[in-house]
Amino acid sequence: MPRAEALPQTAPSLTAVLFGLSGCLVDFGARTHRQGAHAVEHADVTPGALDSLHSLQRQQIPCAWLDELPPAVSHSLAVALPDWIKPSQHLATINQPWPAPNACWQALMTLNVERLDGCVLVSGEPRLLQSGLNAGLWTIGLASCGSLCGLSPEEWQALTQQEREIKRGKATLQLFNLGVHSVIDHLGDLDTCLADISLRRLKGEKP
Repeated sequence: MPRAEALPQTAPSLTAVLFGLSGCLVDFGARTHRQGAHAVEHADVTPGALDSLHSLQRQQIPCAWLDELPPAVSHSLAVALPDWIKPSQHLATINQPWPAPNACWQALMTLNVERLDGCVLVSGEPRLLQSGLNAGLWTIGLASCGSLCGLSPEEWQALTQQEREIKRGKATLQLFNLGVHSVIDHLGDLDTCLADISLRRLKGEKP
């Protein structure tokens, strides 16, 4: 009797994706944390943010954003984002702030997610990424648009290519030293990174 061929395995779909708000989805350089009240000035979406969100929506992967800014500030930052991406519960209502895992777990509860397996956190903020690691999530750090570089889009573009590479390299090293699973420049690279995480899961790797 001929031996049956094994069916090719497909990478498992993701369960949910959590995003930092400032320095990730909006507010390139996470400047609101330093400049405070003028949040609406920094509400522009970061490169690749809307395309990434629409891609996840097409795949029916639930998403939420988190931030530790006051609710009025964070919601004014989020005005450019689609209505369907949910804000998580504000940190003031959660017993333990970052880097405790509670905020990430609460965000997943908001999305009615039943399991940690396949849940991913994307952020440029080291303390939120540490929260994701503590929560048992896959983590993706953002090198250029988060607080580690801390520059506005105009300041970033004004740098020479060499200066950008130096800043990006230092931020990448800090994020990997933190223990994150992947580092990308900005959300324009997210689809490829999420596909890589799915393949790593298929091979049995755990966060």
